Amino acid sequence: MENLILNKKYYYSWWKNIDKTIFSIIILLFVVGLFFSLVSTSLVASNKLNTNDFSFFFKHTIFIFLGLLIIFFISSIDTKILYKFSIFMFFLSIFFLILVPLIGVEVKGSKRWLDFILVPRFQPVELIKPFYIVMISMILSNNFNLNINYKYFISLLIAIFIAALLMIQPDIGQTLLILSSWAILIFTAGVNIYIFSIFILLSFSSLLYVVMFVPKFAYIQKRIFSFFNSETGTHNFQSDKAIESISSGGFFGKGLGEGTLKNRVPEAHTDYIVSVISEEYGVISIILIIILFLIYIYCVFKKISFEEDDKIKLILTGCISLILIQALVHIGVNIRLFPTTGMTLPYLSYGGSSIISISFLSGIILNLTKRRVNR
Repeated sequence: MENLILNKKYYYSWWKNIDKTIFSIIILLFVVGLFFSLVSTSLVASNKLNTNDFSFFFKHTIFIFLGLLIIFFISSIDTKILYKFSIFMFFLSIFFLILVPLIGVEVKGSKRWLDFILVPRFQPVELIKPFYIVMISMILSNNFNLNINYKYFISLLIAIFIAALLMIQPDIGQTLLILSSWAILIFTAGVNIYIFSIFILLSFSSLLYVVMFVPKFAYIQKRIFSFFNSETGTHNFQSDKAIESISSGGFFGKGLGEGTLKNRVPEAHTDYIVSVISEEYGVISIILIIILFLIYIYCVFKKISFEEDDKIKLILTGCISLILIQALVHIGVNIRLFPTTGMTLPYLSYGGSSIISISFLSGIILNLTKRRVNR
């Protein structure tokens, strides 16, 4: 009985101090993603094709349930424990990322996944992203007896090391995401604008050289050329079908189950979920989802503006920026603003690794935005 009372006090304390607006938006985004997972991968397709296959939906539901447990755990622990846990998870994720070129599973010419008995096929880069943000922020904000430029240098070495492991896979999209996140963090930390400009120039030049002259990345070169000139190849098939679906859906959509993109484009429920939603429910549904993301971002930045701890400021900025960049790239690819990158939409896209990653990010955000009596 005493333990039950203590547990009730613990849960009450968690609920009392959590930012309920941010928490509600996170839950709403998960629910929206679960609904669209049902109608885009299972329910309607099963009825029309007589397959009775709800495996995608059941898997997505399990991962969301697991994600909610992760969110509760991460958001409820003490901040100091969160930092220690993040360091441990960061190095564990690095270990998994190193294993990918050695024992990883190759799919469509890319080796990005690990396949264990207890944890079948997960993408280590998704696991590393939340803890990478925490690690870099801790390096930049800690009171080491080091010049700030050395802190920038150490954080850069970590970013380059992870980027190099991702290039081996190859995964240009996640590489750009990792480097962009690092650039945002050091910019927020107050890096000299000249050093920042030199880094951006060198990074862009290096990636351009890799794409143009390294044979392993020839497919990216073809994809970029096709993006600017559709007559140069067939690499725009998915993007073309996606933008056609958005156009055909119009403002209010074709209606539940009337969309065809999910049956014509591989992995539409992950990389092109925005187009799938827009085709059936119209552009209005996408506008509402974007507004929801904007409210979410606003709420987090509002918390940042009142925060006094530089470390927490950096972590929150990095976490919400990661979500923002990923959402922008996903939507940009769907409306043919960017070349195809295979970037999922946070909270909404199907995928176990993606759900677990965004759950860790959400837990960190909720932990660092909750009310604290003594800071």
